[in-house]
Amino acid sequence: MIHSYKGFKPDIHETAFIANDVTITGDVTIDELTSIWPQTVIRGDVAPTRIGKRVSIQDLSMLHQSPNTPLIIENDVTVGHQVTLHSATIRKNALIGMGSIILDGAEIGENAFIGAGSLVPPGKKIPPNTLAFGSPVKVVRDLTEADYAEMERVRTSYVEKGQYYKKNTDL
Repeated sequence: MIHSYKGFKPDIHETAFIANDVTITGDVTIDELTSIWPQTVIRGDVAPTRIGKRVSIQDLSMLHQSPNTPLIIENDVTVGHQVTLHSATIRKNALIGMGSIILDGAEIGENAFIGAGSLVPPGKKIPPNTLAFGSPVKVVRDLTEADYAEMERVRTSYVEKGQYYKKNTDL
């Protein structure tokens, strides 16, 4: 379901895949080849939500904001199942593991990997090219070539799946 809110209508690129049971409201922009998976909620009724190119927002995720603090997700980001993103900035090529919670003012660096079930507290900055894990999150190490390869595999598989579903199913 796509809803306007106080004159703001979601702007969704024609190539984006949006599952039928997703809810998107208000000042939300979703760029090309992005995929939004079942039962995800993306609200832009407090501040803007900006989602870049080739992003995947996986099943049951919740995206929202606090006043005057947008949620920004740059290009080529993977957001795992049941993730909550709230007024944070996620830099390009990052991966947010399933069940993680990223809170207001947090910034996830370029190519950073947030392990499943992590809590990133308000204002926390995760450096680029690192693996961070835990509740609260702590940087545990630099990423390896194997990590980058796995992140790329996941990222490209979701772009491909999203385009398949967009063209071949009624999901």
